[in-house]
Amino acid sequence: MPPLYLLEPDSPGAAWQPFTGVRPISELRAGAWKIRERWEGIFDTDTVAILGTHVAGFHEADVPEVRPVAPISGPAFIARSDFAPSEPPEELPGGTRRFTHDGVTVAWIVPVGTTWTGPTDEGAAAEVPGLHLHGAYDLITALEHLLAADVAAVQVEDAAPLPEGSIILGDPSHVVLVSTGVESGVTFDTRNGAIAVEFGAEVKGGVRLEGPCFIGPGCRVVDGVIRQSVIGPLSVVHGEVSNSVFLGYANKAHAGFLGHSVLGHWVNLGAGTTTSNLKNTYGEVRLDLPGGRIETKRQYLGTLLGDHAKAAIGTMFATGTVVGAGANVFGSGRPPKWVPPMAWGESGEAVMAKDGFLAIAERVMPRRKVAVTPEVRASLEQLWDRVTAG
Repeated sequence: MPPLYLLEPDSPGAAWQPFTGVRPISELRAGAWKIRERWEGIFDTDTVAILGTHVAGFHEADVPEVRPVAPISGPAFIARSDFAPSEPPEELPGGTRRFTHDGVTVAWIVPVGTTWTGPTDEGAAAEVPGLHLHGAYDLITALEHLLAADVAAVQVEDAAPLPEGSIILGDPSHVVLVSTGVESGVTFDTRNGAIAVEFGAEVKGGVRLEGPCFIGPGCRVVDGVIRQSVIGPLSVVHGEVSNSVFLGYANKAHAGFLGHSVLGHWVNLGAGTTTSNLKNTYGEVRLDLPGGRIETKRQYLGTLLGDHAKAAIGTMFATGTVVGAGANVFGSGRPPKWVPPMAWGESGEAVMAKDGFLAIAERVMPRRKVAVTPEVRASLEQLWDRVTAG
């Protein structure tokens, strides 16, 4: 099949905080899967490159290289990173050159002998189901729209049996265990959706999983209630987690409520850290960011935490808080609703030194058996430079 290229927004801006300049939008999770993985499934091919400049120099294992936008010669597919497809088009007439959703072009088919030079609304189009993503907060919207179908579609030939002593509420066939690390005494509630536990994951006895729920490979769920959430690979989860997205490699190893929140890679939440996900007025949540106020049109929204962010024990996050990448939140008061990237302390007035940020990353990442290679270190250095500039 022709290769796939993912097109990042020209300038993601405030709406995509705390991931603007930190992580390609195509590498965020919309439902159980990354946006890139969703497009790869639609086109049945692999991604060659991510096109964009806001994360120039980004490097991570198993992630395609990031390149500037440039002409692409066919045959090729090009798809927007800020759209999450849910399934292929119902029909693909001959001569189709674009995929659209609600009248907006979201992908392009580049035939042999032609060259794509940039986004265009020319050519025959086919409608593709899915969800436009307007900012990082819409990863929670995607969870609500896409997770149930994602988990229900998980199929494996040699699924592990349910352990003796499991408690099943609903249809037991809606539990798919790829992992054999699930202990006796886990409650599986499938009345509102299926549950999938991926290879190498551990779920300790006494945990309650409420579907739809996706536990990624190598995760450890050590206690608590996890409902309607996706837990990305090699994360540790404890406490009450509701309608939240762990992108991967995050650590919430202690009690505390996490609701309608997004955790970037390498986030660590100290014991008792709690998020508010509903205003006292029950009104829509707004994000107050340096680029302006963002109207999310959401009633429920907790905290968005960028890659490598850390919160001290007992931290209490207000509804609609955004914590920038690398921020280290601690102090006696409640953090503000915008904590700048690389902040040292809750006020954000002090900035973590680059050497300090790199030293922490070099201690943390090998704990999940991720080597800080020269390429990874260079990527982290450029991350610090971008998010602290100006």
